[in-house]
Amino acid sequence: MVLHKIHSWYTKFERPIGIVSLVGGFIFNALTLKRVDLFVENFWVIAHLLIVAICIIILNTRKTTSEGSEANPSPLHFWTTTVLQFFYGGLLSTFIVFYFRSAVLAVAWPFFAILAVAFIANEKFKAKYTALSFQIAYFYLCTYLFFIFFIPVLVHQTGQWIFLLSGACTLVVLVLFLWLLRTFAHKHFTESKKSLLAGIIGIFCVMNALYFLDIIPPLPLSLQDAGIFHSISRTNDGNYQIVKETETSWDTFLSYLNLYPTYHTSVDAPVYAYSAIFSPTAFNTKIIHEWQKYEPASGSWVTKETIALSVLGGRENGYRTYSLNNGLTEGKWRVNVKTNTGQTIGRMNFTVSNSAAIVPFVVDTK
Repeated sequence: MVLHKIHSWYTKFERPIGIVSLVGGFIFNALTLKRVDLFVENFWVIAHLLIVAICIIILNTRKTTSEGSEANPSPLHFWTTTVLQFFYGGLLSTFIVFYFRSAVLAVAWPFFAILAVAFIANEKFKAKYTALSFQIAYFYLCTYLFFIFFIPVLVHQTGQWIFLLSGACTLVVLVLFLWLLRTFAHKHFTESKKSLLAGIIGIFCVMNALYFLDIIPPLPLSLQDAGIFHSISRTNDGNYQIVKETETSWDTFLSYLNLYPTYHTSVDAPVYAYSAIFSPTAFNTKIIHEWQKYEPASGSWVTKETIALSVLGGRENGYRTYSLNNGLTEGKWRVNVKTNTGQTIGRMNFTVSNSAAIVPFVVDTK
């Protein structure tokens, strides 16, 4: 009787409850999930995947599917579907939070568009969970998104072979789960073979295309801080003293949106690009500062200099390093911060002005 009342109440207010849990869960993840290399964060994801796997098996057993109907499902089917939807939402919001911290939106927006569509579809199309192919497609996608950053954390490397290894690990987990699912839900598995295969191949192709087009953010590396400065020097206490222009409110707004704030300099003065890169503990790697200028005549970005820099892992606020360049002429410039395999970690946009205007400076510490 009590369960029936709860069921009726939840059914009546399912939409507002879903919205509250959606927004609340996303905010909770954004505030609590800090680092992809911590045990608790990875345990959080693995626990969600295990619960999702159990729900899929329950939903496709003979007992669950034979009771009730699509219009009036059994209580077990209803609550299992609800739990499955909730934990898929938790997984997708977790991945959005993690990947967003390592993303340049101008580069990675197609990836986030796909995640957003998957996130919204998870909330809007609860009835689709009756289809095994839909359940497995989400399971495969979430497992793939997890292994993409979990394997690099384990092996302390990134690169194409590490990404392919992540994909191989994902397929191994999927095959083992499908074997287990076939044991418990042979009928549904047999009926859904073709749609299952199509969904798996589709997700595999999309994920690989996004990676090799440099669209997937390069987790577990992320840009914690960055800036274009007039001077950088190391202090006795191990910090960096920087000299920067006093920004107007408009320049601060442009910097926030990464929309080419003005940088005043003479042609022969050095320009410093500062970056603080988070890398997991024991994850020592190299990054690249790629200095590019926009050429209006050709409508393209031209690389003027490429500088390799070392990064040591483990520092909470990122490993601090910088490069410098001389002789920057007027126009739009950007410094792409990339992995040594070419993935974009971050980007600093600015407009160089060689005017003789006197600009006030401020000294700060990083």
